[in-house]
Amino acid sequence: MDPKEKFYRHFRDSVEGLQDQIAQLTNLSSIGGERQDATDNILAGISKLQNEVADAAEFTPAYDRRQYSDAIKGLQDKLNETLAKFAPKTRFQFRRTGTDHVDMGAPENDPRLNPGSLSRRPHSPTSAPGAASSMMEENRGIVGDLLSTGKNYNEELAKPDLSSIRKPSFSAAQSIDISEHNGLHIILPSSASRATAAGCLRDLKNCVIDLSIPTAQGAPFPGLILKDIDRCLIVAGRVNGPIHINNVTNSILVVVARQVRIHNCKNVDIYLHCASHPIIEDCSGMRFAPLPECYLTEADKSIENQWDQVDDFKWLKTTPSPNWATLSEAQRLSEEVWTKIVPGQPGIGVEKVLAKVGIPPK
Repeated sequence: MDPKEKFYRHFRDSVEGLQDQIAQLTNLSSIGGERQDATDNILAGISKLQNEVADAAEFTPAYDRRQYSDAIKGLQDKLNETLAKFAPKTRFQFRRTGTDHVDMGAPENDPRLNPGSLSRRPHSPTSAPGAASSMMEENRGIVGDLLSTGKNYNEELAKPDLSSIRKPSFSAAQSIDISEHNGLHIILPSSASRATAAGCLRDLKNCVIDLSIPTAQGAPFPGLILKDIDRCLIVAGRVNGPIHINNVTNSILVVVARQVRIHNCKNVDIYLHCASHPIIEDCSGMRFAPLPECYLTEADKSIENQWDQVDDFKWLKTTPSPNWATLSEAQRLSEEVWTKIVPGQPGIGVEKVLAKVGIPPK
């Protein structure tokens, strides 16, 4: 079966299965934690599906990936709406609170090591020739039913603005999606902490983006995707689970995460705090450094930072991989750059900020 069609089937069945689980929440009792356990299972299922979409990026078209992303947002919205019925006076935010974190990078949860379908129903037999396109249309129909009706912050960001720094509130969103921008300086304010249920940054060029403020205030991302980014400075904030970094070039990233998976990247400096070995694959010119002091918290200091224990999955020789290196102290950006230049200054545009951190214009 064609990989794209196989994934369409899997994604369709997974969405339907999660929809069924969400619908069943109304029949479960809150006594004894029954409803909470079911909610946790749904949260884990949505997070796993998001990671599977990221892992399938190599053989899925950009249009379909966007539809998959919209469908996942739809599931998040549906879950929020359902849970709001049980507690109408409180605002539910799609993130795990008071529960153990589900390690989506662990072998038992890694979709690449355990690629079984989430569907409760068996797949139908292989379709006849020409069925792939009809399957795609059927899947898109399901996706269309799940589209979020919230505010489009990307449209707002794309409008001309006299301010050199954009600060979208994301107060009317459940997730952060910043995509298809060129030459913007974006800093998320604390109000965006309501929307850190999921995060995706994609199709960005010549941008400075800082997600650290909302994620440092008790609302880390459960997972984050950075994809198709060139000549950008990204302060990705805090991620309680995995961060997937794919097709990023000539950029600087600042990341705090449990797992870091990097694919098809070139000439990227990563300032990192990671609780496990970072993984690179099909990469070159990668340089790693520890997280700048200004972004460290007391909790970070209690966790071993394995920023320099990089595993290159495409370098199996006993000699060191030529695809990555560590930045010496002399090569690292100073604390003054992180605290004074990156946050922006009056009269300093995004081009000057990028130049000051060593990212020249193309």
